[in-house]
Amino acid sequence: MAGEDAVLILAAAPERMRNADAPWPYRQDSDFHYLTGFGEPQAVLALLPGRAHGETVLFCRERDAERERWDGERMGTDRAARELKLDDAFPIDDIDDILPGMIEGRTRVYCHFGQEPDFDARLLAWMRRLRSARGGGVVPKDLVALSHLLHDMRLFKSRDELALMRRSAEVAGAAHVAAMAMAAPGVAEYEIEGEILRTIRGRGAVPAFPPTIAGGANACIMHYQANRATLKAGDLLLVDAGAEVDCYASDITRTYPVDGRFSTEQRALYDIVHEAQLAAIDAVRPGRAFADSHDAAVRVIATGLGALGLVKGSVERIIAEGAYKPYFPSKTGHWLGLDVHDVGDYRIDGEPRVLEEGMVLTVEPGIYIPPNDRTVAERWRGIGIRIEDDIVVTRGAPEVMTAMVPKAPADL
Repeated sequence: MAGEDAVLILAAAPERMRNADAPWPYRQDSDFHYLTGFGEPQAVLALLPGRAHGETVLFCRERDAERERWDGERMGTDRAARELKLDDAFPIDDIDDILPGMIEGRTRVYCHFGQEPDFDARLLAWMRRLRSARGGGVVPKDLVALSHLLHDMRLFKSRDELALMRRSAEVAGAAHVAAMAMAAPGVAEYEIEGEILRTIRGRGAVPAFPPTIAGGANACIMHYQANRATLKAGDLLLVDAGAEVDCYASDITRTYPVDGRFSTEQRALYDIVHEAQLAAIDAVRPGRAFADSHDAAVRVIATGLGALGLVKGSVERIIAEGAYKPYFPSKTGHWLGLDVHDVGDYRIDGEPRVLEEGMVLTVEPGIYIPPNDRTVAERWRGIGIRIEDDIVVTRGAPEVMTAMVPKAPADL
C-alpha cells in the first residue's frame, strides 16, 4: 500500500511513570501490537518495502541479566526475529547508526508524527543528518500519516482477532454476571467494582477501561468514575465494564434494579431503551450505513418519550427538533477492537460509512433524566439507563458477542 519508495516507522508505547519510581502498568501501543505482537517498550518497527535484506525490521532491547533481575525477562533480538516472524532485529541502542541508512533513498516516511514528541524529534534528527551528510542523495521529503493506511485495515477483524474478542466478551460477561449476583441495598459501588476486577483478573485478562459503577442518579453522569456511593433500595444500578484479552477489548453495559424490582417509571423507561437497542442491533447488517443503527434507536426513544409525555409533539417533530437529546445526548455506538473506541472512519466523503463483514461495533442506546430536571415530574428524575452489547457484522444477522449477560426485564 505504501509503495517501494516509502518507509514506515512506528515506535512502541513509552513507559509512563505513576509517581517516583513506580510506572503505570505497561500497555503496548495498539498499532505497534497489531503489526508486531511485541509487548515491550523501547522498540521501533521499520517496514521497508522491497528491501533485499529484509522488509520487516525491529529494533528492541537486548537481553540484560542485571536489568532483567529488576524488571523481568526481555525477548531480545534473536528471539524477537524468530518468534515474531520478522526479517531481522537489531539492538535499540544501535538504531542511530542503522536506521538512517535504511531511510536513505526513500521519498516518504509513514509515521504517527505528533503522537510522541520525543520520538518525533529523533526522527527529524535522522532526516537532518541524512540531508547534511549525503550531498544530494535521495532523502524523504514527506511525512505521511500512517493512520491513513493502517486504521482502515484494523477496522476489519480477522478470524483470529474475532476469537480474541469473543474471549474478551466472555470474560467481561462473567464479570457482569458476578456483579449482578452481588448487587444489593447497602453494598458500595466500589465493592461491585472490586468484584468485577477480581473476575476479570481471575480469568487472566485486564480491564479494558476503569469501570463505571453508578447507582441511582449517578447513572445520569455519562462517564461516572467515582464509584464511592452506597446502593439504595429502589435505585437502579448502571454498570459499564469491559475486559481486554491480548489487547483486544470488550465493552458491556447493563442497568438493573438494586433490589430486584423495577418501579413503574423505571420499567417504562427500561422497556424503551431495551426496544431501542434491539432495533439498533437489527440494523447492524452489511450494506447498511453505520448511522442506521443510531437512527433506529432514536426513533424508538423519541416514540417512547413522547408516549410517556416527557417530550411534546409528533415523533417526526421530536426527531427533527432534537427534543429527545436532553435525555439521549450520545451516539448509539462506536467501533470496537484493540481500542475500546477503536480506529476507523465513521464517514467517507461526508457520507455515513457502510457496514461490511468483519467490522465490530457497540450498540448502546440510553435514556438519562437529570435529577434536577424541573420540566418533568419528580418521579422520573434521576433515572439513568443504558444497555450495551458488542456486535459483529456478519453476512447475515448480526452476531451479539455479549449475549450471555441478561438484559430482558424479566431476567433482571
